[in-house]
Amino acid sequence: MINYEENIEVKGARVHNLKNIDVTIPREKLVVITGLSGSGKSSLAFDTIYAEGQRRYIETFSAYARQFLGGLERPDVDKIDGLSPVIAIEQKTTSKSPRSTVGTITEIYDFLRLLYARAADAYSYNTGEKMVSYNDEQIKELIISSYKGKKINVLAPVIKSRKGHYRELFEQIAKQGFVKVRIDGEIKDIVKGMKVDRYKTHDIEIVIDRLKIIENSDLDKRISETINTAMYSGDNVLMVLEEGRDEPRYFSRDLMCPTTGISYPSPEPNTFSFNSPKGMCPDCNGLGHVFEINEHKIFPDKKLSISSGGIAPLGAYKKSWAFKQIETIAQRYNFDMAEPISKIPEAAIEILLYGGKESFEVDSKTLGVKRTYKIDYEGIAHFIKSQFNEASSTTIKRWAKEYMDKIECPNCHGSRLQKASLNFKISEKNIAELSNLDIRELADFFNGLEKELDSTQLKIAEEILKEIRSRIQFLLDVGLDYLSLGRSSKSLSGGEAQRIRLATQIGSQLVGVLYILDEPSIGLHQRDNERLIKSLEALRDLGNSVLVVEHDRDMIERADHVIDIGPRAGKHGGEIISQGKPADLIKQHTLTADYITGKLQIEVPKTRRKGNGKNIVLTGCTGNNLKNVSVSLPLGKMIGITGVSGSGKSTLINETLYPILNAYYFNGVKKPMPYKKITGLEHIDKVIDINQSPIGRTPRSNPATYTGVFSEIRSLFTKTQEAAIRGYKPGRFSFNVKGGRCETCQGGGLRVIEMNFLPDVYVECETCNGKRFNRETLEIRYKGKSIADVLEMTINESVKFFENIPKIYRKLKTIQDVGLGYISLGQQSTTLSGGEAQRIKLATELSKRDTGNTFYILDEPTTGLHFEDIRVLMGVLNELADKGNTVVVIEHNLDVIKTVDYIIDIGYEGGRGGGMIVAKGTPEEVAKDKKSYTSKFLRKELSL
Repeated sequence: MINYEENIEVKGARVHNLKNIDVTIPREKLVVITGLSGSGKSSLAFDTIYAEGQRRYIETFSAYARQFLGGLERPDVDKIDGLSPVIAIEQKTTSKSPRSTVGTITEIYDFLRLLYARAADAYSYNTGEKMVSYNDEQIKELIISSYKGKKINVLAPVIKSRKGHYRELFEQIAKQGFVKVRIDGEIKDIVKGMKVDRYKTHDIEIVIDRLKIIENSDLDKRISETINTAMYSGDNVLMVLEEGRDEPRYFSRDLMCPTTGISYPSPEPNTFSFNSPKGMCPDCNGLGHVFEINEHKIFPDKKLSISSGGIAPLGAYKKSWAFKQIETIAQRYNFDMAEPISKIPEAAIEILLYGGKESFEVDSKTLGVKRTYKIDYEGIAHFIKSQFNEASSTTIKRWAKEYMDKIECPNCHGSRLQKASLNFKISEKNIAELSNLDIRELADFFNGLEKELDSTQLKIAEEILKEIRSRIQFLLDVGLDYLSLGRSSKSLSGGEAQRIRLATQIGSQLVGVLYILDEPSIGLHQRDNERLIKSLEALRDLGNSVLVVEHDRDMIERADHVIDIGPRAGKHGGEIISQGKPADLIKQHTLTADYITGKLQIEVPKTRRKGNGKNIVLTGCTGNNLKNVSVSLPLGKMIGITGVSGSGKSTLINETLYPILNAYYFNGVKKPMPYKKITGLEHIDKVIDINQSPIGRTPRSNPATYTGVFSEIRSLFTKTQEAAIRGYKPGRFSFNVKGGRCETCQGGGLRVIEMNFLPDVYVECETCNGKRFNRETLEIRYKGKSIADVLEMTINESVKFFENIPKIYRKLKTIQDVGLGYISLGQQSTTLSGGEAQRIKLATELSKRDTGNTFYILDEPTTGLHFEDIRVLMGVLNELADKGNTVVVIEHNLDVIKTVDYIIDIGYEGGRGGGMIVAKGTPEEVAKDKKSYTSKFLRKELSL
């Protein structure tokens, strides 16, 4: 009999390529599911077990709630017993909102906001003095003790350094019974019709009371009433002016600068939130950056004339209101619209950009009289900015953005917060400064904080500090010590985002939960792997079941139970080929077991490529944490960029080198990180960046459309006899064009059900049953197959099917060569992993004719790959390098690192401790370096 307290039992799983499998997963253990890419690991873990857990959770809602959520489809499985509540920690779930940061995801920033609201000291942004606040009783005591025997005026400030005539204000003050006001330092009687110069800035205070301070109980009551009235009229601020003196003294119920009188509202957590109007910088709305017009993008080539399209946003001359205005400006400033923009006077350029209003007279040669012309022009720059800020259309906003640069907000300098919020400090640091520290430095700051707080602050902060410290420790435990709380979640890799969510889950201290993780080791250096495994073990030891889809050797060896799925990918996978303890796994003769035991391995090349003797030399890189790095990249080789997570690899290659090359060869607009100089660009003729971003964001996009092979297939279908008789053109076989597609789903094969506050749900179209095309189109057959049948073929099947059509065969064969033979031609891009998307891009580039002088950049191409898949991938990359191309690979995987020709190792640590070249040379040379973390692991791989 099965004990459900000890096992999760899956019976008859048939999702995707799973072949009716039964599997027993021990509870409260660390279980690893491994196997080739496409063998069915995710189908079992996410599409079966997690999907069923999610469905059962929604079933617990009331019928009323479920009507808004809709029913989740039951996965194709006979039954799952012993299932706990399930939490999936995937790589795609992190928010890409510009307002989301590491601090907000982990909730550490929320605790920081609470800490600053309750325990921070406020300082004046004018004088730097500590702010003070008083209650009414304290103010009364201070007035009596400070002004004993003296005559004083108690004032309520109502206008502070603002322009206006204020006639209505004076009338209102008089109606309230006050007879005197102080205007710009001078006390005056209020008279009927009173006003001031509207074009000058003024300070205006109401004179609430005039009295002499003597010891008298009646006076005591009068002062209390005066304070109350002044606070009401002066918005919680009053001023006391001693007769015969010019400088008043300020008192406030709020926090106030004792010298200048500026006050801050009482702090609350939202005061420090860049997502709240109470805390956000008013200029950038809490984003930390603004978009500014770039004049060089408006006039990209000043050798061109206005008539020939020298003003990029307007294009070449045409009859329009804008060009009519420009002709008037040309008359006023005496220039010809056919002459180069470089010859146009500066004053005219200023009006073209920023507009102006002006009338001028011109002698009419024909009539012999003067004619008056008017310039009333908004200016191109103002127009672009207004369209960017106010247009509702994303297309228009995108157009406007082409002529703008994203720059750090000049008001808050990227901190996202308003001035007052930045002047609350704990241990001399404001909340933005803490957010910019990396996690390791933040941990050090909080470890010694008690000494900096007084007893009251300490009592208030005690519980908050516990929460902050524990969450920081969880981030350290999963190897994210190089991140900062202010780091935007958009800039995180899939592995980093997943490890942040893992740290958050460890912090929640839940028990009895089934956690499912998708390759948490992605992007992690071998040095940090141990910490990650310990974190997963800690999650297990709390009393949870941890199910990890993983290829990492260390993770497999440390697991309590390993499930190996295979034997191959796609239709040839979907079976349990081995399960048990790691010791049992290595006794089997599966691909995974053979790689772990060393029976199979990715061989170290006998010789390293010499290259072509030329180099690209990049000097003075200072972006992010790079410390004035200069690097020489030898061409004609495969180069590995290595180093611990956060050391600066992506900053150097993806953020500095690639934008420079892309701008040089393809006029790319992305601005590179700061650098001094680059040489050697003439030695290559193009750059190709093959990253892991999706090949499409909708189900309409698929490998066939992305690689361009679908166009060739459609052309082939038009050449069939039946299509020729019916007069069908290639558009007939496109699911994006009216005519041949199913109009119910508009060629999507799926209908989108909008779920309001939940993600949209896709359901199969009931008209075409997911075929995408109408009946007439599906009647056309090539070798017995319709266009829909072709889209459902795997790459392996289609290679055989189209082997006699060279154009189609070549493209399909390259997809097969990168190890993606198991995916189908029409597979929705939304279902592809980052690694699969990257290899489709690689295949697309491989199918093009290369020049032998191409510069390829790949960022962690081994993501999601089994040992065997890595061997296939390395074969493809080696083929590129053998043709004379340069292949740059950012990688942590030692099977890749040991096979490259040249290594550039960056470190020593991540974050501020990184950004330096630690070692460079062949793998054998780098392995001898004693300071490099990579060399320590490389020595084992090379058996040195």
